[in-house]
Amino acid sequence: MAIERRKDDKNRVLKEGEYQRANGTFEYKWRDKKGKRHSVYAKTLEELRNKEVTVLRDVLDGIRTDRSDLTINDLYNIWVQLKKGLKDNTFQNYKYMYNQFVQSDFGNTKIVDLKRTDVRAFYNNLLDEKHLKVSTIDGIHTVLHQVLELGVEDDYLRYNPSDNALKELKRAHNDDDIKKKALTIKEQELFEKFLKESKQYNRWYPIFIVMIWTGMRVGEVTGLRWCDVSFEDETISVNHTLVYYSKGKGKQCKFAVNTPKTKAGKRTIPMLSKVKEALLLEKKYQEECGISCNAIIDGYTDFIFVNRFGGVQHQGTLNKALKRIIRDCNYSVIDKKQNDIEKAVLLPNFSNHSLRHTFTTRMCEKGVNIKVMQDILGHADAEITMGIYAEATEELKTAEMISFQNHFKMQNVAQVV
Repeated sequence: MAIERRKDDKNRVLKEGEYQRANGTFEYKWRDKKGKRHSVYAKTLEELRNKEVTVLRDVLDGIRTDRSDLTINDLYNIWVQLKKGLKDNTFQNYKYMYNQFVQSDFGNTKIVDLKRTDVRAFYNNLLDEKHLKVSTIDGIHTVLHQVLELGVEDDYLRYNPSDNALKELKRAHNDDDIKKKALTIKEQELFEKFLKESKQYNRWYPIFIVMIWTGMRVGEVTGLRWCDVSFEDETISVNHTLVYYSKGKGKQCKFAVNTPKTKAGKRTIPMLSKVKEALLLEKKYQEECGISCNAIIDGYTDFIFVNRFGGVQHQGTLNKALKRIIRDCNYSVIDKKQNDIEKAVLLPNFSNHSLRHTFTTRMCEKGVNIKVMQDILGHADAEITMGIYAEATEELKTAEMISFQNHFKMQNVAQVV
């Protein structure tokens, strides 16, 4: 005689251990290896079965079930009691680092909810918001990693969520990288691709594309008006600079418009297709979102690059945005290339002004006439252009010689064969 299986109110057959409660929600019951009964609950049967998969995985891996309310602080308290073999001053320093930076906030995180991304976000917050040095975060990581490793040893955690977190932080922020004046071609391609495809940062795509493909100074770009742009002639007129400054100690910063210091600063720049596309994207976005410029600065208005309130952008805002973009772009690369990270292209630390150097370097690499470069960049003194040119061509010279050498190596191999 067939056993009639339990069903829910939608006539779906329930598996062993599954129950529908009187209020319509669902429960799954099971016993651990010691025979103790446990339950998980869900609003829908689909949600419950997703939780069952996690339960089964934990049971098979020997993960303890008595961890639902256990926090990082609870593990830390156990670690303090068990930790041996450290010099007293080292142990006191570990405890200070934990109590000062972890305990009051991140330490309250339940370990059942803890993921690698949570540790990553915590370290980013310490660096970007609390402005701690990487060396300080290194000290915090040392004790936090040991605390979480105890959770792995005692079967509360399947893996240590802080594994590689510090290494990834350094790579993402390129902490050990020398600041470059210009991006390489591969770095520039990575930067542009990430901006264009990122849902979080593609709002910044137009302004940074204009900067990187015109060589304009940041104040020239933030001060650019729609009337300075001719889509028909495909030109950009540079005739003023937007500045943000303080008139004296203790006085509030304000925006102002300055005219170019030299005649060379006032110039017309040919509009490349990428720049035109970026400006049209900006125009379309503002029209769709109902954004318009409401700022009037020294009689100037109709600025192109404005924030969601219609106010102008300034260098500090853009540099902060760049810092976040560099960090998250590098994390995206690290996540995709965990097994080959040493060969991966990552973004270096760079600022708005680096984009001007990048544009100049690309012109040098393509052999653009120095006089043309001087006019486009607005350099009054040719020596400034020559200085950048010499710097760029020095790197290019090295790359070309390596290519030249490799060419002859391949020829010699061919002759031997």
